[in-house]
Amino acid sequence: MSGITVAAVVLSIVGCAQGAQSTFGVGKKEPVSGTDFVLNTVATVTLYDKGDETLINDTFSLCRDYENIFSANIDTSDVGRINAAGGEEVEVSDDTIELLQTAVHYAELTDGAFDVTIYPVSKLWDFTSGYGKVPDSGKITEGLKHVDYHCIEINADENKVRLSDPDAEIDLGGIAKGYIADKLKEFLISKGVGSAIINLGGNVITIGKNPNGNPFKIGIQKPFGESNEVLFPVESEGTSVVSSGPYERYFEQDGKFYFHILDTATGYPSESKLNGVTIISQYSVDGDALSTSCFILGPEKGADLVRAVNEEKGLTGTDNEIKVFFIDKDNQVL
Repeated sequence: MSGITVAAVVLSIVGCAQGAQSTFGVGKKEPVSGTDFVLNTVATVTLYDKGDETLINDTFSLCRDYENIFSANIDTSDVGRINAAGGEEVEVSDDTIELLQTAVHYAELTDGAFDVTIYPVSKLWDFTSGYGKVPDSGKITEGLKHVDYHCIEINADENKVRLSDPDAEIDLGGIAKGYIADKLKEFLISKGVGSAIINLGGNVITIGKNPNGNPFKIGIQKPFGESNEVLFPVESEGTSVVSSGPYERYFEQDGKFYFHILDTATGYPSESKLNGVTIISQYSVDGDALSTSCFILGPEKGADLVRAVNEEKGLTGTDNEIKVFFIDKDNQVL
């Protein structure tokens, strides 16, 4: 069986869905909320200080615009055209250049543990239909020959990208959702929104504080628990909370458990000793890349990676310092 879950739930927010009884008091706006299926997940946008449904619709439209740029499953997307180019240069958007540069940087930081050229292997697996099965080992071996981020050549001056290996392909699924969440937040702030939550499945990002003037509380889902079963809460005030784990998309075959976080060295699901990783960061694009990377690397190397990123960005000891929580196989939080 395959499972897609929302990896974080909102806790302790005074408020309710549109049309329900207000608990905000005189002069405070009712929140408005909208839910849609985008980016292969259930997404929700809730505005606490702007009663404008059009803004929510515009946010989801913007989300689809980015999906049409980044999706490896859309032939006309930037990524689809790069993959089909057979090693030729492809002109792409500024967003694709920016996101690929970030992806390559995280590949360098992790020595390829995070590698967006995983697509020749990841497309062999099916973790979403509910009928997944282990791919042929020979096909995995062949796909692995083309997993190497060094083949990504970015010409930022001319907005062009090529893959020096004509059989290589990229999949931005491990980082695009975070980038998109950041852009949606940026859009809503530009429209005057001061209090909101954007929940793109396992990627939650907040704007400002909750209506009571306190940080939002985000509940981190208990791995393999019920959909609203919380393992521990974290606070978020204008920050991103990203969770990754084997409970998101998976199937079982011959009594063995297979999930969607693939080891770029083997082509099979990571042999991580973890049930999950949660990253709190200023930008969701960092949280997306780091949550996957830390899950694969494990607690010791993962913590070293987060320290290195904090140091590189000058965040060590600041309020914006990136934080990581590791959940072990016993669901103990490290």
